[in-house]
Amino acid sequence: MALLHHATLTPTKKELLDAWLPSQDWAAGLPELTVVGGYRFDDPDGEVGIEGIVLSRADGGFVHVPLTYRAAPLEGAQAHLVGQMEHSALGTRWVYDAEGDPVWRAAVTATVLTGGSGAEEYFEVDGVREVREPLVTVSGSGGVVPDPVAVPVHLVGSDARGEATLTGRWAGGEGVLVVVRSAGSR
Repeated sequence: MALLHHATLTPTKKELLDAWLPSQDWAAGLPELTVVGGYRFDDPDGEVGIEGIVLSRADGGFVHVPLTYRAAPLEGAQAHLVGQMEHSALGTRWVYDAEGDPVWRAAVTATVLTGGSGAEEYFEVDGVREVREPLVTVSGSGGVVPDPVAVPVHLVGSDARGEATLTGRWAGGEGVLVVVRSAGSR
């Protein structure tokens, strides 16, 4: 279950993405992007926020960006740092391109291979749990993949072949968001 907070983020997730995306080879020349929604996974240790964000492109396509949020820098992951933000409830957060985060890799691989889904999202308000339906729902295909490696599909609808997949659905679209393949079949 993903506990959410009514919080102010500075900069916002969209502002971080707008600054970071132009530096990504796969994002070169993308038209204007609008956030469609997201989905979350649980970190079994409760330390890392795990979120996938789907954005719509002005040309009708979709972009998928998985992120992780940490209370401290992830050692050895500077190349995957998207930026830092101030979270009004949790303090400073280091935001990473999730592909470089072992917690994301473990969570998404387990979800895909077990045929799982995203985490239940909720707010805690005066001791009462208020469930929020995610704007993007995800489901794993299930399967057995030796030596599995999870690879995000950033440009939804692009050639996304894998031995197992995470598929997402949202208002106006659906597609494969992550493929899991054997490390030897990259």
